[in-house]
Amino acid sequence: MTAHDPQGIKIVCQNKKARHNYTIEDTFEAGLVLRGTEVKSLRNGKANLADSYATIDGEEAWLNHFHIDPYTPATQFNHHPMRKRKLLLHKKEINKLIGKTQEKGCTLIPLKIYFKNGKAKVDLGIAKAKKLYDKRAALKKKESDREIDRAIKSRNQ
Repeated sequence: MTAHDPQGIKIVCQNKKARHNYTIEDTFEAGLVLRGTEVKSLRNGKANLADSYATIDGEEAWLNHFHIDPYTPATQFNHHPMRKRKLLLHKKEINKLIGKTQEKGCTLIPLKIYFKNGKAKVDLGIAKAKKLYDKRAALKKKESDREIDRAIKSRNQ
């Protein structure tokens, strides 16, 4: 489940539906405040970003509905899998995010979770929801690109 980026970043999980359901306008890198069992579970690749989103309350950013499986060797010291997790951002970034999310139709979506220099990081995207016809057009374009690639490949062989 985990993969490595060219820069040595260990990717834990990605939100694959995010780019299909939303157009991503801008991205931010944020740190995650985690407990010990959450870090161990993340290192094992036991996380899911499917329905998660980020909110800003006051001057703090939070990650909601991010599921991290309980770490099985830990018994009574385990964490709640769906608890709110604090995001670490600079005050300038939070103010910029507040301005962007107050625009109509903009939300904060986590795109991927990864480890960078031993620290858990989140790639947040400022996103606008796609309409159904936009999704269909994107799928048609993707399919036609695949057919073109196949034709070129078969012609070159």
